[in-house]
Amino acid sequence: MEIHHISAEHLSIGRVREILDRHITLALSDDAKRRIVRCREYLDRKMEHPERPIYGITTGFGSLCNISVGHDDLAQLQKNLMMSHACGTGERVPSEIVRLMLLLKVQSLSYGHSGVQLATVERLIDFFNADILPVVYQQGSLGASGDLAPLAHMSLPLIGLGEVEYEGRVRPAAEVLAEKGWAPIELQSKEGLALLNGTQFMSAYGVWAVMQAQRLSAWADRIGAMSLDAFDGRIEPFCDEVHLVRGHKGQLTTARAFRRLLEGSELLARPKQHVQDPYSFRCIPQVHGASKDTIDYVESVITTEINSTTDNPTIFPDEDMVVSAGNFHGQPIALAMDFLAIAVAELGNISERRIYKLISGQRGLPNFLVAKPGLNSGFMIPQYTAASIVSQSKGLCMPASVDSIPSSQGQEDHVSMGSNAATKLYRVVNNTERVLAIELFNAAQALEFRRPARSSERIERLFADYRRVVPFVDIDRVMYPLIDASVRFLRTEQVEE
Repeated sequence: MEIHHISAEHLSIGRVREILDRHITLALSDDAKRRIVRCREYLDRKMEHPERPIYGITTGFGSLCNISVGHDDLAQLQKNLMMSHACGTGERVPSEIVRLMLLLKVQSLSYGHSGVQLATVERLIDFFNADILPVVYQQGSLGASGDLAPLAHMSLPLIGLGEVEYEGRVRPAAEVLAEKGWAPIELQSKEGLALLNGTQFMSAYGVWAVMQAQRLSAWADRIGAMSLDAFDGRIEPFCDEVHLVRGHKGQLTTARAFRRLLEGSELLARPKQHVQDPYSFRCIPQVHGASKDTIDYVESVITTEINSTTDNPTIFPDEDMVVSAGNFHGQPIALAMDFLAIAVAELGNISERRIYKLISGQRGLPNFLVAKPGLNSGFMIPQYTAASIVSQSKGLCMPASVDSIPSSQGQEDHVSMGSNAATKLYRVVNNTERVLAIELFNAAQALEFRRPARSSERIERLFADYRRVVPFVDIDRVMYPLIDASVRFLRTEQVEE
C-alpha cells in the first residue's frame, strides 16, 4: 500500500493527480503531527490567561466579534458555528472535488498555524482513506471569509452531523461513524473556525480544473492536427522561425507539437492549391499557445494556494502571536480561475470554428461530411450542438471576481466570489471537453474522405483507436450516443506524449 505523508513540504498538482489516480493512502508525517500538537498546546496555554479577546476563539464571529463568550461555552461556540454556517444549496459538489477538499484541508492544517486537535486532522484523513465523502452543496460561499458554507458541510460529519456518501449511498454521518466505531470529534476552541475558514472549496475546483485543462490542451493539439490534415491544411505556419520572432512559450510549444504529430503525413506533403488557411487552422499556435501559457500561470497560483495556511486567526507559537487577518480571502485564485475559464473556453471556441470548416463543403470534402447526400443530413447538427455549447461558455466567462456584495452587517465588505468563479470554471471545462469530442467526431469522418492517402503515424494511430469506439457514419443514425462515446474516449484514452 502506497502512502503519502502529509507534511509542510511542497504539494504539487502532479502529486495531487498521483494521489487521486493511484488511490494513495494519506498519513500525517511525524513533523506535521508535532506542528499540529505544538500549536494546539500553545493555544490551550494562551486560553488559560487570555490578555485580550481573541477573534472567533473567545468572541463571536463576523460583526459579532465584539461580543465575548465565556470559557465554558467555547466548545459550544465552535459547534454552533458549524451548524449555523451549513447553509449550502443547489447541486451537490462532485465526489472528485469533495475528495480534493478533504486532501487540501488536511494539507492546510498540517502547517501548525491553525490550532486544531491532532484527532480532528486524523479523522479528515480517515474520511479520505475510507472514501467517506461528506455531502457538500455548490452554492453558498462568497469566497472571502473562506468557503464557509461548503466547508461547514464538509466538516459536519466530524461531529456526527450532516450526511456522507459511502459505498454508493448517501447516509447520515452518525450512522457511518457508528458503523466504523468512530466517536464524533469533541470540538475545542478555534477548531470550527479553522475548519470553516479557508479556501479549500475554491482550491479543490481550481486543482481539478488545472489538471483537466492540461489534459484538454494536449487533446486540442491532437484533434486539431487531425482536423488540419483532414482539411488539407498547410504546415508552414507551424515552422519554428515564425514563432521564435514572437517569443511566447506556449505558441512555440504548440507549433512544435503539431509538427511532431503530423510528421510523415502523405496528406501534408501533397501540393496545395490554396495559399493560406483560415485562422482557426493557421493561428492554432497563437490560440492554443496562449491557453497553454495561461494554464501554466494558473497552475503556479493554485500551487501556492494549496501549500498555504488560509484559515483565521493565524497562530504563530514561536512568535507568541495570534493574528486576525485575511488569508481566507479568495481573491488570488478567484482572478486566476476566471482567467483559466477564458483560456479553456477559447480551446472550445476555435475548435467549433474548425468543426464548421470541416462540414462546409470546401477543399474536396462533401457538404456536412455526408457519405450519401440528399436523403441524409450527416454532420449538420453536431456543429449546432458545438455552437450552442460554445455560446454558453462565453456567458459563463463573465468574471465572477469583478463582483462583491457586502455581508455580515458590513464587517465583511469586500468578497472575492471565488466560489462562483470555481463552479463556473467547472462547467466551462466540461463544455470544452464536449466540443473537442465533437471535433474529433468530425475530423475522423473527414479523414476517411481523403483515402487512400494517409495522415501521419501518430494521427493514424489516434484514428484507429477512435474507430474502435466510434464508427464511420455512412447514413443518418442517432448521433448522441456517438458524441457521448467521443466524450468518454477523451476521458479514458491516454494522451500520447
